[in-house]
Amino acid sequence: MEKKRIILDTSAYSAFLRGDPAVKLSLQQADEIFLNPVILGELLAGFMIGRSEKKNRAILQEFLASPRVKTIDIDDETSERYAVIINYLRAKGTPIPTNDLWIAASAMQYGLKVLTTDSHYLRVPQIVTEYY
Repeated sequence: MEKKRIILDTSAYSAFLRGDPAVKLSLQQADEIFLNPVILGELLAGFMIGRSEKKNRAILQEFLASPRVKTIDIDDETSERYAVIINYLRAKGTPIPTNDLWIAASAMQYGLKVLTTDSHYLRVPQIVTEYY
């Protein structure tokens, strides 16, 4: 059986923390969960403007400590994928936020399914999206 490998979009991580049952189940069923520096940066920025930064950082550290959770780098190959995706979306007239382009590029590069609550990932045919 094929492993379930996902990249966890910031929106899905937030939904998980809020107890969203579909996102929670998807994470429980995942064999490997990936985050990249963009996702981590978005999470940390959100924590800084919230009232529970210390608590949220501790929860994230515990999440990242799971053997199923890994961080992946953004490199030259990711940049190539980013360029392919952004040019495709520009030609279609359907842009998505820049940070989400980088997340999609990582998903494309590593063959990961994007777990998200943001429907705009569905405009990116170069990736597989699990949208809730």
